[in-house]
Amino acid sequence: MGPDPGDRRALSAFHETAHAKLNLALHVRGRLSDGRHRIETIFAFCEDGDELGAQPHEHVHIHVQGPMADQLAGPGQNLVSRAATMLMLEKACAEPNMLDGGAWITLDKRLPVAAGLGGGSADAAAALRLLTRMWNLGPVTAEEIAPRLGADVPACLLSRPCRGCGAGDEIEPIELAELKGKPVLLVNPGVPLATADVFAAWDGIDRGPLTDWRHGRNDLEAPAIALVPEIDEVLQWMRARPGAEFVRMSGSGATCFALFGDAAVRDRSAESVPGHWWHMATRLR
Repeated sequence: MGPDPGDRRALSAFHETAHAKLNLALHVRGRLSDGRHRIETIFAFCEDGDELGAQPHEHVHIHVQGPMADQLAGPGQNLVSRAATMLMLEKACAEPNMLDGGAWITLDKRLPVAAGLGGGSADAAAALRLLTRMWNLGPVTAEEIAPRLGADVPACLLSRPCRGCGAGDEIEPIELAELKGKPVLLVNPGVPLATADVFAAWDGIDRGPLTDWRHGRNDLEAPAIALVPEIDEVLQWMRARPGAEFVRMSGSGATCFALFGDAAVRDRSAESVPGHWWHMATRLR
């Protein structure tokens, strides 16, 4: 038996937000020796995202709830489960006489799946941060595990502005003080889009290095639109919003975002998002 899923207090002894990830720019430069695509990107993170809570339990158990729960793979297949299992193995190695300490984890899934927001990676990273605190492990352990879970997980573990190179897993923190607290609107047309499919549709042309995110680009935007034309409808709609200062698709799509100078202006745009599209009004961290 575990905690009552309806008792939120029982599930929040430890808590972490899985901050939604945005790619302010994403340049695809070629291939790495292991076959993965070589990219240059600028990561930024939103204040909001999925929510994770946990408390000590005899085994590792994942309870998934929330508006997007039905989109997620089974508890034994998602990245939160993998992150928890890998971290628990490291804990067992560090404390061979402490074999019984697991965790009851609740994932409140609020972000759409396969949406370019790093949802699964952010969930895994939040689980690493949460369990590292709960099990009194050093941060180095989480940092070692993060790249083994996915290319975006190291950046999501940091959840602060950073530059990503290699496959996106070689990160360097950067300062984007002008964007801290910036109102942002996320909009998704409601169509999941697999990252592998978008990269496979990339035309293979290196269009040059990333220097400044404002004057950069997202090289995955064109192949994503070819696969899901609704993305272009979202981009055009967002560019037409009064007060939208910067509009771009995030990651491999299909979520797009618009930065605003004023939260009230952003909120008026949020209120007019077509009902069949998912959206979230938030701020950058």
